[in-house]
Amino acid sequence: MTDHLADPELAAFLTDFYARPVPPAAQAGAAAMRAGAAQRAAARPPGPRLSVADLAVPGGCPARLYRPDGAGPALALFLHGGGFVIGDLDTHDRACRRLADRSRVSVLALDYRLAPEHPWPAAVDDAVAALRWIASGPAVLGRPSAAPVAVAGDSAGGMLAALACLRLRGEDAAPAVQVLAYANTDLTNPGASVQEEGHGFGLEAADVAWYGEQWVPDPALRADPGVSPLREPDLAGLPAAVVITCEHDPLRDQGEAYADRLRAAGVPVRARREPGLVHNFLLWDTISPACAAAGDRVADDLAAALGRA
Repeated sequence: MTDHLADPELAAFLTDFYARPVPPAAQAGAAAMRAGAAQRAAARPPGPRLSVADLAVPGGCPARLYRPDGAGPALALFLHGGGFVIGDLDTHDRACRRLADRSRVSVLALDYRLAPEHPWPAAVDDAVAALRWIASGPAVLGRPSAAPVAVAGDSAGGMLAALACLRLRGEDAAPAVQVLAYANTDLTNPGASVQEEGHGFGLEAADVAWYGEQWVPDPALRADPGVSPLREPDLAGLPAAVVITCEHDPLRDQGEAYADRLRAAGVPVRARREPGLVHNFLLWDTISPACAAAGDRVADDLAAALGRA
């Protein structure tokens, strides 16, 4: 499998990863997985130096504002990945620093509520509340309320971004751009990539299913359009989209199907499949030059999309 990866460094990392005993998510449980994510975040080198301020969004969610030198008035709300169960401001601190520094766009990272303690729709509610607050022009953000806003996210955060856009469609608070990096779009997990790429590439198909079960315990709800944006029958009128998928990702097909559906509904879409790359590349820039370059492309996409907006 590793022969088909984007660079030797990524291949060596995954070979080492699978050489160690890694329990499945269902066996490890949320607490242990969160502790592991925190350890990995602490071990990463700091990201680019820029203005960073911790603050709270009305409603109680912590947030972190990254403001690069020379940033314009545009802002991106960033929703971290982690299967709706793990992840926080620290796990994605380096990724957000790199995104803001490269794009020259201010980034507001949101520490939304996690499952299983807070199942659907809590995280969507938090994202929507944050976007409405941004649209109100709070002075702490230092930007005019009329400036363009993007919502971006990786993995589960990408699904939350898509769902927030659906919830806010037609409102003044709707963002101008959505950036979805290797995102879930359907908790029923359709597509051949779930089987073809669901083992050996860092994200196991069984773990994807477990994460979805924690966020939406009722199986009957997982096909609801309010949970799975790919199931929404009408996608017209949504913000312009950047959709990035990875060749070796079990979520690849559902992400690409969503890009196709958006395009068919008349939404401007820039879609790219990263060859030889895997899920979570935004967190692996120190491991693999290919992952670092792909992260730079996401930042460039964000800057270009907001420039058009």
